[in-house]
Formats: sequence, C-alpha cells, structure tokens
Amino acid sequence: MIQFAQSLPRRCFRFPLLLGLVLFLAACGGREVDFPDRPVILICPWAAGGGTDRVARQVAVGLEGDLGVPVNVVNATGASGVTGHTRGALARPDGYTITLATAELNMLHWRGLTPITHEDFETGVLVNRDPAAVFVRKDAPWQTLADLNDHVRENPRALQASGTALGGIWHVAMAGWLNTIGADIDAVRWISIEGSTPSLQELMAGGLDLVSCSLPEARSLLEAGEIRALGVMAEDRLEQFPDVPTFREQGVDAALGTWRGILFPRGVPPERAAVLQAALVRVINGEEFRTFMRQAGFNWSFEQGEEFRTSLARLDHDFGEVLTSEEFSRMGDEIIGPMAFPAVLGVLGAVVFVGLLVRKELGVSETAEVCSRRGILRAGEILGAILVYLLVAEAVGFVITASALVLVLMLRLGVRWLTALPVTLVVVFVVYHVFAVLLRVPLPRGWFGW
Repeated sequence: MIQFAQSLPRRCFRFPLLLGLVLFLAACGGREVDFPDRPVILICPWAAGGGTDRVARQVAVGLEGDLGVPVNVVNATGASGVTGHTRGALARPDGYTITLATAELNMLHWRGLTPITHEDFETGVLVNRDPAAVFVRKDAPWQTLADLNDHVRENPRALQASGTALGGIWHVAMAGWLNTIGADIDAVRWISIEGSTPSLQELMAGGLDLVSCSLPEARSLLEAGEIRALGVMAEDRLEQFPDVPTFREQGVDAALGTWRGILFPRGVPPERAAVLQAALVRVINGEEFRTFMRQAGFNWSFEQGEEFRTSLARLDHDFGEVLTSEEFSRMGDEIIGPMAFPAVLGVLGAVVFVGLLVRKELGVSETAEVCSRRGILRAGEILGAILVYLLVAEAVGFVITASALVLVLMLRLGVRWLTALPVTLVVVFVVYHVFAVLLRVPLPRGWFGW
C-alpha cells in the first residue's frame, strides 16, 4: 500500500502526458495534400484605401473564389514601399505569400534604400498601368496647368505637395514635371505621406496645396467637385476621364506613371507557381475584375511570364537612368535608409556585449552573473537554438523544431522532465494556435505539414 502510494504521483503523470501528446499532434493536423489548403497572404506595400489597396482587395476576392481558400490582404507600409516589397521578396517561398508590387520596386534600389529588385521575385501577372496627375482643391487659384507652372517658377518652395512617400513614383512624376518646366525639383516641397488616400485627405484639410497621384485614386473627390485635375501625364487622354487634358496638350512634355503586378518570392515550387499563375490569369482576364477596373477608372493592363519580366527589366533600366541623373540626385539627400535604426541598435548592442566581456570588475552582482562563464554559455545556447531554428524549421516544420528546442533549453536550465515536457507541449501548441490559426501567420510546415 505504501509502495503504491509512493508510485502514484508518477503514474498519475503518465496518462495525462500521453493523452496530451496525442491531442497535441492531432490538433496540429496532417501533411497537406493539395495546394493551396490554407489561407494565402497578399502583401500590399501601401496604405489601406489607396489605389493599390483597392486593386489588391479586388484581386484577393477573385483569387478566393478561384482557389477556394481565404486570401488576406496585409498592408505592409513604410519606408517608401521598402517594407512591403522586402517582406514579399523575403517571404517563405511556399506559394502562400504573394505581393502586389508597384513601380517603386524599380526605384528603391537605385536610391540605396534596399538591395531588393525585381530579380528577387518570380513574375506573376501585370495588373494595370496608371499615369500620374496633379490635383488641387476646387477653391485653388490655379485654373490651368499653365497658371500653376507660372506660380511655381515665381514662388519656389512656397507650395507643399504629396501623394506618396518621399521618392515614390508620384514624387518622381512631380519632380519630372518641375524639371521639364525649368524649375528646381524641390521648387514644390514634398511632404512624405504613405499613400494617396491620406494625401488627398490632407489636401482637403488645407495641409497640402497639390497632390500627385493617379486619376482613379482621386475619382470620388473629383466627381464630387471637391478637387480639380489640372492635367494627366499620359500619352493621350484617358477614356474614363475624357475631360482631363494631358500635360503634353498643355505644352509640358511629361509622361510617367505607375504599374501594379502580382509577384511571387523566388524559389516557389514550379507546380505551386503554376497553380497561382493559372488562377491569376483567370481572375485578371475575368469579366468581374475588368468591370471593376473600368468602373473604378483604373487602366487595365495584362502581361505574364517572360513578357512581364522583360517589361520589368526595361522599366528598371529607365528608372535607373532617371534616378541616377544629376537632376534627380538631390532627391535622396534627406532620406535615411530603413536599415539605419537597426544598424545603430546592432552597433550599440555589439559595443555593450564586447564591453561586458572584457571588463573584469563590474561592481553589480546581476551583471557579473550574466558575464560569468555560465551566463555566457547560456546566452550562447539560446543564440544557437535560434540559429538551429532558422536552418531547419523550413524542412522539419515549426511544431517539431520549436518543441525540440524549447524542451532542450528547459532541460539545460535544470527543469525536470515531468515539468519540461507538458510545459513545452502547451507553449508550442498555444503559439501555433495563436499565430497559424487565429492570426493566420504562415509558419513552417515541414515534412508532416505542421
């Protein structure tokens, strides 16, 4: 009886532990059979409500119906488009993350903001092209583009404009216009705002004098008579906006605009890329999407495969010539690269770490413990676990890799098996459920699909 009582706690642990392990593995699911079998993320590098966001959400609706899985639009904004395009290029190449890229992809690397180029993606399909236009409030004193040209020449830096982040496509378009009329490219002060929608809101509030963006992005305010379009930088007048004259009609030889297209991270398995490509071709060429583009005023354009890649290479070359020219060299003078802050933190962290290693007497017991041999060993083990995760998680899967690493680290910290194992199962299960199920963050699926 005494012997049974002594062995009872251990026996009581075994069954719940085994049951928990079985339920955990069952909850994590099995290996995927068909692609796609879970939500797809569509990254939009610009703010919600803008032209790119509207196009992205319409593409998502079409893909959901075609692929039979949710397609979630994620607005990854910031750093003049660097954030979204970089996130798309560096996403896990499993076909579950795609990007609605814009013309900024051909510009950012020429400005030294990111090494990411169109070569870091696999081409999907071109969705549309839209030329730039210049807008003013209905009560603005300039009735024509010629009036505005004269005012800018006579009053340099008196006006403020926006439409996107500093150095974005609409900024470049405005700078090209200013250069063409013989004004300095900073004759109109550019205010960096992430997207056309907040820029137009600021225009209406009186914080801006001009906005440079596409006609579809400003359509609602334009049709309501709240703003006026003084001209569009297109070869010919747009069918959807026949009353808006081109810049060339008004004596200004300026024609520039953006493009939008779906790209995949490089390395997506060919069979998955083929599934996505076929779905995109059906959606973009479908009557529902083309009707949306026509009614919204967007200029529908379609290219795929090698044709699209050739266009990207040509545009990249053209933007390179523009952005590296003497006239535009000042555009990046005020820009701090997106890696500046992380670089500063990294340098400071390295300095602190080296200082702690070489200092013999620290004077504080907690700090001395951190820098002891044992503390450094523990820090090394944690860094090693992170490195192991980065190296093997894609192949092995999140659940197995995370479980193994958490369990090993807990045991190394002196936690008993009977405590470490259930805690590991609970922690990994909760993390998996929160991120993969609730937040729909794509975690590595590995050999067994989990």
